[in-house]
Amino acid sequence: MARVILVSNRLSVSVQKRESRFEYQPSIGGLATGVGSLFRENERLWIGWPGLSSAGLSAEEVSSLRETLLSRHQAIPVFLSDDEIERYYHGFCNDTLWPLFLYFPDYARYEQSLWETYRQVNEKFCAATLEVAQSGDVIWVHDYQLMLLPGLLRARRPESLIGFFLHIPFPSFELFRLLPWRKQLLEGMLGADLVGFHTYDYVSHFVTCVRRLLAAEHSFGQIHYGNRLIKADVFPMGIDYERYAKALRRYEVHKELRGLARLADGRKTLLSVDRLDYTKGITQRLQAFKLFLEKYPEYRQKVKLVLIVAPSRTGVEKNQELLREVNILVSSINGTYSTVDWVPVLY
Repeated sequence: MARVILVSNRLSVSVQKRESRFEYQPSIGGLATGVGSLFRENERLWIGWPGLSSAGLSAEEVSSLRETLLSRHQAIPVFLSDDEIERYYHGFCNDTLWPLFLYFPDYARYEQSLWETYRQVNEKFCAATLEVAQSGDVIWVHDYQLMLLPGLLRARRPESLIGFFLHIPFPSFELFRLLPWRKQLLEGMLGADLVGFHTYDYVSHFVTCVRRLLAAEHSFGQIHYGNRLIKADVFPMGIDYERYAKALRRYEVHKELRGLARLADGRKTLLSVDRLDYTKGITQRLQAFKLFLEKYPEYRQKVKLVLIVAPSRTGVEKNQELLREVNILVSSINGTYSTVDWVPVLY
């Protein structure tokens, strides 16, 4: 059976340095959660950034991290400097690609220096992948942070079997053409043999951009580019069914359910779980709940909103603004409607 080398911006495990020791925690995010469950029984390697800066790490610490991640998690770290984290991750990935692909074009920044760092970091991931890739391995590249990587790998290892999956929407041609580096990104993705998306709309947008920007013909998702044939198709991500189906048999889950029942206190409970991101509609949800309590006073003290927000991309300015807005809205709702025995928003 072929070995799978999965390459993504983040590893399935995140590393934090606490004084003189390292702590390992599961990474937050749909990619790590959804894809990680596929590889528990397969021979694989996972290449990605471990979540901390290389600044201040000694050679001994770097070596220790590499050894622990490989032996315990089958993971190979790609270390990034503070400048790379700022320009590549917070910059081009989350201030340029993320807002544009999520249809927030007014938030997107177009700066050549950010693009150059994005290209350089993709080169760094390419070098790390080629260092461990062997003949017969399947290289599976993930998401918008590494859109150049399939093309870089193809140029250096033409015989490789490469897949690419985009975990966010691929925008319409009218939006994608706003990127000054649109052709380079498409050429990078076309380095893969198979390009996957969540929905048929995203596939349609992608092949339209390929045709209009690169003059590459396609038929039923088969793209002819150069002397190669690339398949673009739909692979909607699901969940680890067995894990969730068996959860109700576990004592820890029943204990948590009893705690939630006490928390609800007989009232109807609305549950909201999201990463902290301006694309999730968290403030709009709070505004809607506030309007509901205002227009239908008979439901006050009968319903509560449990709002769980997982910190994510906290270095992104828009997300920092969102956190302030959420704090203000929660304080406003609870300050206006709370009683001695009822708090409408549990945050």
